[in-house]
Amino acid sequence: MDWLHIIILGIVEGITEFLPISSTGHLMLAEKLLGYSVSDPGLVAFTAVVQIGAIAAAIVYFWQDIWRIASAWCAGVVNPRARTFHYRMGWYVIIGSLPIAVVGLLLKDTIETVLRGLWFVAAGLMGWSIVLFLENYNKNRTPRVTDLARLDYRTAIIVGFFQVLALVPGTSRSGATIASGLFRDIDRTTATRMSFFLGIPALMAAGGLEAITQSQQIGRLIGWPQMILGIIISFVVGYVVISWLLRFVSSNSFDKFVAYRLALSTLLIILLAVGALAPV
Repeated sequence: MDWLHIIILGIVEGITEFLPISSTGHLMLAEKLLGYSVSDPGLVAFTAVVQIGAIAAAIVYFWQDIWRIASAWCAGVVNPRARTFHYRMGWYVIIGSLPIAVVGLLLKDTIETVLRGLWFVAAGLMGWSIVLFLENYNKNRTPRVTDLARLDYRTAIIVGFFQVLALVPGTSRSGATIASGLFRDIDRTTATRMSFFLGIPALMAAGGLEAITQSQQIGRLIGWPQMILGIIISFVVGYVVISWLLRFVSSNSFDKFVAYRLALSTLLIILLAVGALAPV
């Protein structure tokens, strides 16, 4: 793959991974505009592996929280008296990550073939925009949960199942998890932080699996030096976006993201309908 294309796609991934606008959908659209077939196995693998950079940025950004959660969980497993909030948070992340892991493995072939089309991206962008729009009607309510310490197992399970929707391109993993948290009366900042934590094991596992099983395809179409550069770029850009997003959601609703998703999905549907853009 051309080095310039790698830089562009790495930036796209870093910007869109944590915003509720679908990183997979944007990567597929960018790949298509750059002249690639979005159904190519090498490109399917690239889309998963390049996410490792953005997720690594989340690990670095939240390292202190992750360390507290991981160490408390390990201590709580062997010592009931050490079962603090961070111990419970460890279980929330595990439980919330299981649905997407199970469904992702069971439907892996379908996800990487049938769903790799721009019509699915357009439908996902449009459909989930409606959900985010409906959530906006409740933006003036007083949240029941204003910090991670007040989460419960039921919420972790519900948010985890909503995360499965991210397997459909265009839906947005962060959009699905944040919106489900908001529907559970969690404030925007806490819902966004929870979305980050749930995304780390799921996306790291997906990227690692593709890197191992599709190594030859990546080498054939992308090239591993280019792949590594894409990961580094998505890491740097992703870190900046995380910092910005946490500040943004503390005092803003998702109106602008909804408007953007609706505009992009409408444009994409028109381009696909008139044949100006091939779906795969």
